Amino acid sequence: MDSHHFNDRASQLADQAGTLARHSADLVRNSSRQLRDSAGRIADRGSNYIRDEPIKAVLIAAATGATLMALVNLLTRPDRS
Repeated sequence: MDSHHFNDRASQLADQAGTLARHSADLVRNSSRQLRDSAGRIADRGSNYIRDEPIKAVLIAAATGATLMALVNLLTRPDRS
């Protein structure tokens, strides 16, 4: 293989790598934007629920906290066997 052919092939590969890198960056940017938008919608729904159902929201939060604390206590207590 002569050096001219090698240089042409290397240039082609570099161009393809650049195209792939740009395409990948675009995909990451679009996915990130979609994730941000989705998180914003979920946060809005949560805020609306808390505003519309404050007592129910507090009871759900309290039950969730109690459940998590019970789970943490269960997992962190020393084994007394």
